[in-house]
Amino acid sequence: MGMPDTARRYTVEEVLAFPSDGNRYELVHGELLVSPAPRFWHQVMVGRFFARLASYLDQHKHLALALLSPADITWGTEDDLAQPDVFVVPVRETSGEWSTLRTLLLAVEVLSPSTARYDRITKRRLYQEHGVLTYWVVDPDARLVEVWHPGDDRPQIVTDRLVWAVAPDAPALVIELEDLFANLT
Repeated sequence: MGMPDTARRYTVEEVLAFPSDGNRYELVHGELLVSPAPRFWHQVMVGRFFARLASYLDQHKHLALALLSPADITWGTEDDLAQPDVFVVPVRETSGEWSTLRTLLLAVEVLSPSTARYDRITKRRLYQEHGVLTYWVVDPDARLVEVWHPGDDRPQIVTDRLVWAVAPDAPALVIELEDLFANLT
């Protein structure tokens, strides 16, 4: 005899009504993921990625915009809510409301001890299901980045340089990981 599924399921509406307490709340198929405030070095890495992406996208302002969490990406569902650390969306979907964002061209998650499992497994599957075109799982401790795309069964492990383009005909952004991970303690 199997055990009944007694886990509490949440909706986006319920989670958005939670009081602000410093935690990050996300949903994957109604399962609540709770993360504490990130570590100092996590935020340094987030800032470095955002700066590089924003600078690159300055040349492509008509195509895409880089954003930071907190954000409430729901893809219009009632039981999925994600807050990628850094993400890139098409300009055509920006309206000033999170609810209009349906396409993530790129999502970046920087691993922390409390989020590694969620970022590598749970959220990765969610991003693949919602067609996130490229997903970077950044591991500052191992100094590598896992690169995922929809349909991938395994990541590409990058240890030297990340290469990404906002559109097939756009010049690529190249991020040297040695520079990105420099001076982390």
